[in-house]
Amino acid sequence: MTDPRAVKTHGSLVLVAWIGLLFLVLPLAVVIPVSFTPNRYLSLPGDVWSLRHYQALVIDASWRASTFDSTVVALGAAGLATLLGTCCAIGCWRISSRLSELIRVLMLAPIIVPSIVHALGFYRAWVEFGLFNTYQGLIIAHAMKGIPYVVICVSASLANFDVRLEQAARNLGASIGQAIRWIVLPSIMPGILAGAGFAFVTSWDELVVNLFITSRRVVTLPRKIWNSIQDNIDPAVAAAATLLILLTLAGIVVHLAIMRRAARRPAKGVPG
Repeated sequence: MTDPRAVKTHGSLVLVAWIGLLFLVLPLAVVIPVSFTPNRYLSLPGDVWSLRHYQALVIDASWRASTFDSTVVALGAAGLATLLGTCCAIGCWRISSRLSELIRVLMLAPIIVPSIVHALGFYRAWVEFGLFNTYQGLIIAHAMKGIPYVVICVSASLANFDVRLEQAARNLGASIGQAIRWIVLPSIMPGILAGAGFAFVTSWDELVVNLFITSRRVVTLPRKIWNSIQDNIDPAVAAAATLLILLTLAGIVVHLAIMRRAARRPAKGVPG
């Protein structure tokens, strides 16, 4: 016999889950229609739906330039963060001492410290080093914010790595570098790719640091959106947000398809 209290608890959890889902999805129900408005200001479209604001993203040179800047900075920051974060995680894994634990804690500082504190520190340092309003300065700053995610993801992969594989490679004559390059790195590649993805998204979405250490030379997409909502809110912002939502959903679908294909692959060799 079903327990009424269990049924009531299950119903309450389902209700809370639906409320949370609606809280996250309902803003999209406003942003997406607004992107099709024919007006020059934010408004819901009436009988006429227009693609003029999507065309503006392609025709307007400032939107194209900001997308290009965001792509260049995010790719550079993700690459640098992946290299440094992977090296840090592997080094701490090999040391395996209290010092390595302290280093891991320090590497989490960019996540713990508020962005405004980073921005102030970067501003003071970058002015002194001549990196203010440069691609190099922005890439380095974003990479520093992305390194913790790489360290976390790679460390999680290393925790599941079988050390005996590296020991076997060393016993067969491989050096430390060869064992890491041929055995360790391929085994932890999913963690490296996950960390790189987090670093890329962190850089692409960063705004506070951009406002402090860039001016007019480097205008990333978040800063362009920020500038577009200061005086007269441009509906092209809603169009850009809609495209980013679609790209995110496409990425999720591709990831789920790859994971499902990978899960089915070992089963092919099992006789029925």
